[in-house]
Amino acid sequence: MDEIQQLAANQKELTHAIDSVWVALCAALIFQMEGGFALLEAGFIRSKNSMSIIAKVMIDIMFGGLAFYAIGFAVAYGPSNGWFAFGTGILSGDLGLNLTISNSLFWFIQLGFAIASISIVSGAIAERMKIWAYAVFVLIFCVIIYPLAANWVWNPNGWLAKMGFNDFAGSSAVHAVGGFAALAAAILLGPRQGKYNADGSANAIPGHNLTLASIGAFLLWFGWFGFNPGSTLGAVGKWEMIGKVAVNTFLASAAGGVSTMAYTMLRYKKIDITMVINGVLAGLVAVTAGCNIVSANSAIIIGFFAGVFVDICVVLIDKIKIDDPVGAIAVHGVNGFFGTVAVGVFAEEKGLFSSGKFDFLGVQILGVVVLSLFSFFATFLIIFVMKKTMGIRISHHEELAGIDAVEFGVESYTTFE
Repeated sequence: MDEIQQLAANQKELTHAIDSVWVALCAALIFQMEGGFALLEAGFIRSKNSMSIIAKVMIDIMFGGLAFYAIGFAVAYGPSNGWFAFGTGILSGDLGLNLTISNSLFWFIQLGFAIASISIVSGAIAERMKIWAYAVFVLIFCVIIYPLAANWVWNPNGWLAKMGFNDFAGSSAVHAVGGFAALAAAILLGPRQGKYNADGSANAIPGHNLTLASIGAFLLWFGWFGFNPGSTLGAVGKWEMIGKVAVNTFLASAAGGVSTMAYTMLRYKKIDITMVINGVLAGLVAVTAGCNIVSANSAIIIGFFAGVFVDICVVLIDKIKIDDPVGAIAVHGVNGFFGTVAVGVFAEEKGLFSSGKFDFLGVQILGVVVLSLFSFFATFLIIFVMKKTMGIRISHHEELAGIDAVEFGVESYTTFE
């Protein structure tokens, strides 16, 4: 009997060890996606502001990380009444998630999701928001906005979780929440100087370094294979799921890039590589909600439509004079919304096409609509108050001269020899 108990104890310890190594590796991949955000966004904006966007992504990590440690994690995963929880620090005890990793390691991988969500906002407000105003918003976002969304979706007592809402790795809780927060922030900040003419027509403000942007895209693409497969939160007994999630993640991203290439070639007679980058990212965003319960063929279809939607929506957003320098709203907001709804259509067992029933699709639509509206209006209220009090936009002089030289006293590129 003692020998059997010892074997059982060893098996349990081995499971904890293997799962911990797997999740730690995935968490590290997710964390390095911030480097991808920084390079992508820096490349898509003008050189005179590229240091400022690097600073904003660092603020996402530093300020957002401390805020998520102090309060945000407990709001997301503490004892919930279905809508809200409260606590401080990294919670001890059972979180009700059947974890085979420590709460500390779970906090670290969840940190990656929180700072990824706020980093979506940094791209949409690039080149015109005050650095300290942005830091204040990051604190609020990582204390309350993102954690509440996570509470509803992933806390075992969350109201959406109890309804059977499926957002495996965050198309809605991370990307739609970040994308619709970005929409509210961009509206309140207004466009960059010179972006729109008096007749309403738009002027292109091209990014200064597409090579840099493409490297950022590859880093994000690579990191997504920690983002989605890592959401299994373990490896033992989950190898089939990990393989399925990884394959679906890749297929959707590739299909998104292909459809964008085809669409831009047909529409503009030339391939727009900046849009291809966003097409790949759109495919990744869209499949993130359902990569665990859709087939490989469905992942391709989801990615294909996402690649077209991102092109159409970037143009539409520009036409209504919302200035989004990196396309964050279209990539993350629109396709986070679309991908969450697509789960209700394409899920292998309970989707509309497989079951003929609308119940699950209805839950998916309800969840993503509520999350998107919540993020938009909460962000709008917070930034509106900040605008009326501390101010959110840099001065006319700073915008003309460039944030890097005025606010940081350095330039990203120099002619010094």
